[in-house]
Amino acid sequence: MSVVEHIPGRTFHGRDGEGVRNAFSYGVDYVVLDPEDAAPRLPRLFSRNGRNLASLHDRDHGGARGDGRGAAWVRDTLRDHQITVAPGRLLLLAQPRVLGHVFNPVSFWLCHDAEDRLRVVIAEVNNTFGDRHSYLCHADDFAPITPQMTLSAKKIFHVSPFQPVTGAYAFRFDVSAERIGIWIEYTHGDARLLATLAGPRKPLTSRGLLGAALRRPFGSRRVLALIHWQALKLWWKGATFRSRPQPPASEVSR
Repeated sequence: MSVVEHIPGRTFHGRDGEGVRNAFSYGVDYVVLDPEDAAPRLPRLFSRNGRNLASLHDRDHGGARGDGRGAAWVRDTLRDHQITVAPGRLLLLAQPRVLGHVFNPVSFWLCHDAEDRLRVVIAEVNNTFGDRHSYLCHADDFAPITPQMTLSAKKIFHVSPFQPVTGAYAFRFDVSAERIGIWIEYTHGDARLLATLAGPRKPLTSRGLLGAALRRPFGSRRVLALIHWQALKLWWKGATFRSRPQPPASEVSR
């Protein structure tokens, strides 16, 4: 029986280049759980695949948006991409539903080997237009992922109307028993965007959920409101607006 964890963290976004600078930092709440554990220990105010103050639903992750297959999709994706590292524990790091509403700009599938070493991360990215794409992150030789390691991926998915669908991402993951730190740097020409998520790992409790609801009310509704507020600021500063292109044909890329 596993324990669901709470990451009361902070996210930072800083943009530079193309004549426009913008930066912000907000508190955010993530959970970490084992999606293959049929009977995890859950606090009273948190549910799996059910209604509650906070919850996490399998259909929200792993595959088509709103019609996900959860952990089964991850296992199939690893097999389809010929990743043969001895499978071990699988964890999902995501923002939960709050009062039934969910929006995750990015969630992370943390794939460990049989010795519980992090080997692969799937970054599951959602935009505000209803699209989803996942980036498969691993070392070229599938060595264990360390905090010093930089993993790269070509950007092929439209996230912000103020960024082109070109350039590259550089990912860093610092995942320990006590803390999670994630850094994503996007570069295109002289444009640069740094996004981070960092926070301690704590057992999820009803008290912690209530505290989060008071400090950061409305959960993902608040996240969406902040995204649109920052978009308005970028437009006001003169950032170039780009129309939404067709999403990529592939569900997953490296």
